[in-house]
Amino acid sequence: MFTQNDGTDKSEGGDGGTVLPTAAVKDQRLDAGMRDHDHYAYRLPKWRNTLRQRLIPIVRLETPYLALLQDTLRSPALDSYFAFTANLGTHTFFMIMLPILFWCGYTNIGRAMVHVLASGVFWSGFVKDMLCLPRPLSPPLHRITMSGSAALEYGFPSTHSTNAVSVAVYAIQMLRTTTEITHPTIHLALQILFYFYAVSIVFGRLYCGMHGFFDVVIGSILGAGLSALQIIYGDALDAWICQGSYMNPLIATLIILVLVRIHPEPADDCPCFDDSVAFAGVFIGIQVGAWHYASTGFAWDYPIPSTVPFDLKTIGLPKACLRICMGVGIIFAWRGIMKPALFKILPPIFRVLEHARLDLPRAFFLTASQYTSVPKLRGDDNVIPSASDIPRLLTNLSHPRKRSVSVGPQSAADAYETLAYRNKRRRESISSLEPERPGTPNKPKSPETKEAYFGYSTNSRFPSSARENVPLGVDLLPTPISSRVHSYEKMMGTGEPAARPITPPEYDGSVLGELDEQTDMPEDEERQDREMFMRLERPRVRYDVEVVTKLIVYSGIAWLAVEGNPILFELCGLGMGI
Repeated sequence: MFTQNDGTDKSEGGDGGTVLPTAAVKDQRLDAGMRDHDHYAYRLPKWRNTLRQRLIPIVRLETPYLALLQDTLRSPALDSYFAFTANLGTHTFFMIMLPILFWCGYTNIGRAMVHVLASGVFWSGFVKDMLCLPRPLSPPLHRITMSGSAALEYGFPSTHSTNAVSVAVYAIQMLRTTTEITHPTIHLALQILFYFYAVSIVFGRLYCGMHGFFDVVIGSILGAGLSALQIIYGDALDAWICQGSYMNPLIATLIILVLVRIHPEPADDCPCFDDSVAFAGVFIGIQVGAWHYASTGFAWDYPIPSTVPFDLKTIGLPKACLRICMGVGIIFAWRGIMKPALFKILPPIFRVLEHARLDLPRAFFLTASQYTSVPKLRGDDNVIPSASDIPRLLTNLSHPRKRSVSVGPQSAADAYETLAYRNKRRRESISSLEPERPGTPNKPKSPETKEAYFGYSTNSRFPSSARENVPLGVDLLPTPISSRVHSYEKMMGTGEPAARPITPPEYDGSVLGELDEQTDMPEDEERQDREMFMRLERPRVRYDVEVVTKLIVYSGIAWLAVEGNPILFELCGLGMGI
């Protein structure tokens, strides 16, 4: 297993920290010039690559129809709406809301949400890194996202869809099985709201060009299945954890750690593993905290063991708001203190383990022997941002469309798939244009193949590239749908972005060095490839200690939510006075 340093060989400075110039690091490079699927065939086990090859045609088939959907429906208002509401399906939104559920006495709902969301994020990330399937191609699609990391992740399945459907299914089931209904109209309205929430998030992934139909369908099925498991077995799991011995949460913790260890290695530098580790830590902290809190004497046993005591009439609205603010502040303080502390403490320990060959290296993570210190990282967390990032995030929310729309490949996976698709179309075109061998019947040339090869469309007076500058909602010609779909198929093969990403990353030229070695590449194609890779969203350097750091930090956040803060509320006079 090799460890990649993101194409960098830095000394002092940037997010690379102080990186030791070892020969192994110098020899590792991004294979940007690799043709077709060689990149994945080289990095993936044969069975994973075979499965990926069988599924790739689905992504390619869906892309032009998704582009047609965008061309038909897009408007500035819908761009802003779906860019903004996509945040309601993110890990950050749920991590902010879940602790509040615990502190307001909804422990049963909070634990259920942790179970379905943690398992959804973990298993969707597991499948993403296992299959390495790209998002639908851009161009022709416009990517509409306010997330700085979404473009770096693989597409299948859709984690947004998994999160939204799992939450909606569980919430609707709980509403339908509620025995005491004091306000039937409100009850019905809440169910409709959750249906709308799930449909809006899932359809928004298609509208935003971030996922295809296959991605959201499988993601939705995964979310519904996880909710069904929670509905059937959730109460039994809570009782097993809270009413058993210390061995029960210990067994649950060991199972989670084993799952983290066997998480598949991706072929590209995809941050899915980071999110999986964060939510694995949340799951561990919830179980350990709930088990111990049940034995402290502060907890209620209804509706489930280890329920945080809360009654709004007794506490009052001012105290309820104060305890929420206090709890959120403590969580941010924990994150702000523990992360830099662990980045100081863990590297020497990891070097000792590495020297003893007890380390567990992962691709795209620097091992402790390759750096001397971990610098202050920017954009190092996709789940809970640092307190200093909050003003910037709020500013982004104020103008969602201006800060979210881009065109062109945004990750290495995008670029590799663009190259592979272009080369596939070229081979098909060259094969169809070869002279017929003597004795073989003449085959008419396919108009579609000729257009893909020569770069024009016989069904339209305008080349597809001209459509990119047309205002939203304006069509150049009343062309048939089949012709419009074909124009998008032609755009898929260009590999030439129509616009730079919103915030072009710093570029060190390591990928361009690979392209220079492609002596058999035509000059115009080499130029397009160089421009395409210059516009990639570059992942930052990641360090091996981040894995254990995330487990500790997020386990601590979960423990604070279910035990630490509730006990502190009682001691500070913000509780029920138990």
